[in-house]
Amino acid sequence: MKIVMKFGGTSVADGKRIRNVARLAKRFSQGNELVVVCSAMDDLTDHLIALTEDAKAGSEKAVEERLVAIRQDHASALKEAVRSPEVAAKVKKKLAETFDQLEKLALGSTILRELTPRSRDGILSCGERLSNPIVWGALLDQGMDSVYMTGGECGIMTDDKFGDAAPLMEVTSYQVKETLGPLLAAGKTPVVTGYIGATQAGEITTFGRGGSDLTATVIASSIGADEVWIWSDVDGLMTADPKTVPEARVLSEVSYAEAGEMAVFGAKALHPRTLEPVAEKDIPVRFKNTFKPEFPGTVVKSDPKAYARNIVKSVALVKNVAIITLTGASMVGRPGSAARIFDIVAKSGTNILMISQSVSESNISMVVNRPAMQRAVNALELSMMGPGGLRHVNYEDDVSAVAVVGGGMRGAKGIAAKVFGAVASNGINVRMIAQGSSEQNISFVVHESDAKDAVRAVHKAFHLDRLNSGQRRAAHPRTEE
Repeated sequence: MKIVMKFGGTSVADGKRIRNVARLAKRFSQGNELVVVCSAMDDLTDHLIALTEDAKAGSEKAVEERLVAIRQDHASALKEAVRSPEVAAKVKKKLAETFDQLEKLALGSTILRELTPRSRDGILSCGERLSNPIVWGALLDQGMDSVYMTGGECGIMTDDKFGDAAPLMEVTSYQVKETLGPLLAAGKTPVVTGYIGATQAGEITTFGRGGSDLTATVIASSIGADEVWIWSDVDGLMTADPKTVPEARVLSEVSYAEAGEMAVFGAKALHPRTLEPVAEKDIPVRFKNTFKPEFPGTVVKSDPKAYARNIVKSVALVKNVAIITLTGASMVGRPGSAARIFDIVAKSGTNILMISQSVSESNISMVVNRPAMQRAVNALELSMMGPGGLRHVNYEDDVSAVAVVGGGMRGAKGIAAKVFGAVASNGINVRMIAQGSSEQNISFVVHESDAKDAVRAVHKAFHLDRLNSGQRRAAHPRTEE
């Protein structure tokens, strides 16, 4: 089999875990052609984002302290992950090159108190460019014939939308196949940085949050892989967050569409475009637990047979959101009102999660991330309040969203009644409702204090706790010696 394995930040969080990744790669490389894709070490991307903020603020001391900490963390991980002095020397050389680039970008931006999108991507890309060479070294240390390369060196070409780049699939597919094909045929195991691509001019770009998953599926599509395995610290996609619903179960199979909905609204934050490259070629994706490799996990494919009779598959809770409601007679019968509102919100840098509008057209509500709420409200008030504009811009910041997901809901009668009946029977008031045309997701908003009870009520109403899918949740992370 030809397998692309992607390891998340928790899987490569330190040297001990990186050695565990190397052992897993060696184990599953027996009789298989393997490509390894890794994220940055756990929480490093957040530290790099903080570094960019310190640089923009001109905080030289804070920037230097962060750089020292990052260097020390990776030096420690390398020491623990790689025991061969010869291999460690090769990895140190790669790390030194990346550290040098990181320091120049960070300190230069600090002096200028300015950070361009291109420079920001250069800094953020260093997370993967520091972790992956250590993984490469650990594979060499295990006796594997491995090659390290960045996403750009692998052949992943993107547009120049820094921070949210999109792969140019036609040229990428050709280049990745030309780069990795001969290596795999020669029995080598490529280690490719997740999250990173390059423009036609060779400038580094990043895919945004969850971008390493997208790297894995782009590579899989390009080389015609048999499967993609996404390793993290959870057993797979679940019927609910076990912290909210202790009876939650791991789903053994789901469709691409269902997985996309669950990933966006659930705990596993996939990049929104992750499944597109593999869905087109019907390449299965497995979600597995790095610390419980024997557990089968969840398989995502086009036509899952398991739970075929289960209309609802998962209930997710989305916290830290807010509702913005706009009212005004000026919206009634005026084409383009909604487009103008969404344009203003978009230009404020705010992403809209849910939308609901009354048939009267006199009001429209949207759900946004809570930290961005005030920014969006200010932009709307400045642009649309006043004579001939909106009458009110109201907001609620004490709410949570609940998403009910399942491919079986399409065309099924009485699903909404069952969902909201379960919620109402628990004395919970629904503030806002939205359902997509795909009919695979019913989302609603409730008061924050009622959110967990709402999730539990819906989970119980559809008997999701009875799914015979094995263990309920992942064991505590552990690695082998």
